[in-house]
Amino acid sequence: MAETLVNDARVMSKGQVTIPKNIRTALGVSTGDRVTFIVEGDSVRVVNSAVYAMKKLQQQMKGEAEKAGFLFEEDIAAWITASRREENEE
Repeated sequence: MAETLVNDARVMSKGQVTIPKNIRTALGVSTGDRVTFIVEGDSVRVVNSAVYAMKKLQQQMKGEAEKAGFLFEEDIAAWITASRREENEE
C-alpha cells in the first residue's frame, strides 16, 4: 500500500501555493515541471502532468494493439523491422 503523505500550504494573494518539498519529491516534480489539478467533489488531487498524460494515453489506447493484430511483443518488433526495411528501400 502506498504511503500517505499529508502536508498543507498557504494560498497567497494571487492564488499561488508552494508545494511542500516532501510532496514534490513524492510526485517526482521539480523546478519547471508541470502539475495537474484534478477536482473530484470537494477534494483536489495534484499529480505530475507527464505521468497523468501517459496514464490517460494508456487508457485511451487500451485494446488498440490487439485490434491491429499485435498480440505479442514479437509482433511489434517484427512490424518495426519491416517498417524500417521499407523506409530504407525508399
